[in-house]
Amino acid sequence: MPAHASRDAAPDGAPTVPTDPAPDTALVLVNLGTPDAPTPSAVRRYLGEFLSDRRVVALPRWLWLPLLHLVILPLRATPVAKKYASIWLPGDDGGSPLAAHTRRLARAVQAQLPSLRVVDAMRYGTPALSARLRELRQQGVRRAVVLPLYPQYSTTTTASVADVLAREHALPTRMVEDYHVDAGWLDAVADSIRAHREANGAGEHLLFSFHGLPQRLVDAGDPYARQCEAGAAAIAQRLGLARDAWTLSYQSRFGRDKWLEPSTEGTLHALAARGVRNVDVVAPGFAVDCIETLEEVAMMLAEKFAAHGGTLRYIPCLNDSRPHAHALADIARRALENWT
Repeated sequence: MPAHASRDAAPDGAPTVPTDPAPDTALVLVNLGTPDAPTPSAVRRYLGEFLSDRRVVALPRWLWLPLLHLVILPLRATPVAKKYASIWLPGDDGGSPLAAHTRRLARAVQAQLPSLRVVDAMRYGTPALSARLRELRQQGVRRAVVLPLYPQYSTTTTASVADVLAREHALPTRMVEDYHVDAGWLDAVADSIRAHREANGAGEHLLFSFHGLPQRLVDAGDPYARQCEAGAAAIAQRLGLARDAWTLSYQSRFGRDKWLEPSTEGTLHALAARGVRNVDVVAPGFAVDCIETLEEVAMMLAEKFAAHGGTLRYIPCLNDSRPHAHALADIARRALENWT
């Protein structure tokens, strides 16, 4: 659906302080979530909530939950915590990169929308979306635009946010379902790639790396892959790239299902085999930098590509940049049009 499309829901942490002391409309920027600390116990709590969602893992609960809590979490919590520790940000406004960048992005969007109350929330972990909506109601907010920070719609991510809105009746809400071909967002991504390449020199190839998805979900009608392809093509067109100058791939596989192809790691191996030695990688499916971009791409995959004699240069996410905040503010304004 286009960036201005939305879904209405019937009614039944501290936010950023806006210029207007008592706005009656809020914008809630929702990201996926993150552990509260780079420790095994915090990672276990976060992954336990995340991987218990039927949208994420559709196996029967009687089979999946014992496997998750008795096998997967005990085995994975410590190594995953070490990955988070390698990217954890220092300082009072630091912590998990995903959480820190999302907070800063909310502040940047607030500056663009002084008549609204702009806050951040997480689908899993804290600050929880349901708690944030109840908090806004207590502060006098009467309605909220909910903007999941997923440019591409997927049943595994965006639909899970909609599930919360369907259960939580604290406020009337309107949800933006995707913005993968929003002109402002496309321009912001293209400009960030252009600026990075102008400052550092252009690599021989540009790789668009999106989070993966099981192939069966796409076969069942999930529009995610189609939207990734449309967005990447539009960004490449803005950059004036020839079709053989860029590739789309998918990262972060999990489990034994067949996932979308080609994989980012496999694509990098293929580029190395062709003699390509300098690759720029951008991850436009992620609104802000997180463990999948900083640890998986910029560290792990860069190290593997270096073993083949190449250099991987990661282009950061838009994070709290002014063009990103401006694009999201425009999307929120359109979502508010004709909502009386």
